[in-house]
Amino acid sequence: MDKNTLTPYEKVLTARKQDRPNITEYIEALFDEFIEMHGDRLYKDDKSIVGGIGLFHGMPVTVIGHRKGKNTEDNILYNFGMTSPEGYRKAVRLMEQAEKFGRPVITLVDTPGAYPGMEAESNGQSNAIAESIAYMSRLSVPSITIITGEGSSGGALAIAVADRVWMLENAVYSILSPEGFASIMYKDPKKAPEACKIMKITAQELKGYGLIDGIIPEGSRCFAAIDRMLTRELGRLSKIKPSDLVKLRYEKYRTIDVPKTKGK
Repeated sequence: MDKNTLTPYEKVLTARKQDRPNITEYIEALFDEFIEMHGDRLYKDDKSIVGGIGLFHGMPVTVIGHRKGKNTEDNILYNFGMTSPEGYRKAVRLMEQAEKFGRPVITLVDTPGAYPGMEAESNGQSNAIAESIAYMSRLSVPSITIITGEGSSGGALAIAVADRVWMLENAVYSILSPEGFASIMYKDPKKAPEACKIMKITAQELKGYGLIDGIIPEGSRCFAAIDRMLTRELGRLSKIKPSDLVKLRYEKYRTIDVPKTKGK
């Protein structure tokens, strides 16, 4: 099927495909000399979040993102990209380091949502997400987010409050999964396709509402397109004073005004 004729729910299914590039492939294609950091310095290392330092055309940057597997074994190891509090605390630790040394922060989002298990809740899941959102929102260094697959709920937003937010053309970004939305609205998760139509979760819809800054084409030229975008955006953001970056980011998110949509 032509990618331009995909329905919103078909884009959800496309965003979830295991054969899509994962964060390690993006890192290998875009950054040199990447050094991965581990652990939250409190409890353990959450493997669903990859974070570290790399070079982007010679510029040191901090890279943070969700990790999914290519098979069942890896997905179990990475908890299907569902991050626990330790992962968000690791992300904040890396952002703090980036702030200290003046490195831009680049995040790659691909998650069905934060892990909702009892252990995660007991270990402060909601606080960890809130603290990550709060810290990223006040960074004085440039920040860029790329939503590469699923971007669901606070699990995605925790590392997506950036100066610039871009999406791959078949990625989705939403307050929760379509199945979760359908369960609440229709009491039937099987109505997820109908839910997608009123959720407005595709890159094209969100760009129209001004919720994201741009769309990246997929396919063989995807990595090259991301490279060009990062080069352009980092060049622009690096010219802005740190105090102005924080102010402009605040204004960006405070002035979002999405028209209400009708749905049955």
